Amino acid sequence: MKKVLNSTDQVVEEMLDGFVTAHADSVKRIPDTTVIARKDAPVSGKVGLVSGGGSGHEPAHGGYVGKGMLDAAVVGEVFTSPTPDQVLEGIKATDSGSGVLLIIKNYTGDVMNFDMAAELAEAEGITVEKVIVNDDVAVEDSTFTTGRRGIAGTVFVHKIAGAIAESGASLAEVKAAAEKVIKNVRSMGVALESCTVPAAGKPSFTLKEDEVEIGIGIHGEPGIERVPLQSANEITSTLVAKILADIDYTNSEVAVLVNGMGATPEMELFIVHRQVAKMLGEKGINIYKTWVGEYMTSLEMTGFSISLLKLDDQLKEALDGQSDAIAFRL
Repeated sequence: MKKVLNSTDQVVEEMLDGFVTAHADSVKRIPDTTVIARKDAPVSGKVGLVSGGGSGHEPAHGGYVGKGMLDAAVVGEVFTSPTPDQVLEGIKATDSGSGVLLIIKNYTGDVMNFDMAAELAEAEGITVEKVIVNDDVAVEDSTFTTGRRGIAGTVFVHKIAGAIAESGASLAEVKAAAEKVIKNVRSMGVALESCTVPAAGKPSFTLKEDEVEIGIGIHGEPGIERVPLQSANEITSTLVAKILADIDYTNSEVAVLVNGMGATPEMELFIVHRQVAKMLGEKGINIYKTWVGEYMTSLEMTGFSISLLKLDDQLKEALDGQSDAIAFRL
């Protein structure tokens, strides 16, 4: 697999340097860490929001740092959780005295390391709360998790919790809003081709030319079912049906995220959204707002995921709130 690299052991370091150089007007790197923070962090009187995880999911998570979203993102090695000491630096960099909320995707390493960092921060007198995102309807347990995985629906948690925090809400209020999103967001993905972790040098799994993998995660892990290649409408229908079976969306408004996994053309993603909109319309579910593009990738995996968020007035207002995050400007 050809990749544009200098050295496999410097991928994350060089990526972070390049990211901060490209966006020096809005973000900063906390010295001697893998933490990308808002240029103005910590923001006085505001609850800090920290998320993160392994690299390889770009634009997640650094792309969601900015006013109206995250205050900091903590980056690990490719598909590897950041260490507790790095997460602690992210907490310290964003705490203004109003507390910090950690937004954690439900992967065993992330949960463990963010939990340890929270304990270390509390020992230093910082108030920390946590939420765990588990939006993937594909599996209840996996190689990487106990319970459902956290995937692209996490972007909605970042956006809505970020808007609530920006309004001056308390830590308890921001956490409650994040938990409401988690309760009402569901996602599922598919892969047509796997990805290659730079250090591994070979695909995480192999598919035949006429196969797709239903229910993949975001770390190159295989899904729940390998089926013959189908049309865009058929694949989309499988994912949407599984999502709709998990929450009662009847007579509701939803936000839709059609997320590319790293190597799927927007042309194909819009064909997917066409079928999503058709299916929701037939069921009387109104689409309030849609995002189509790459929001939480898996290196160069070919495939996509679909996320639906059931909305109420509070969530709609927060979803519409201003954001100057690099990958989610509103």
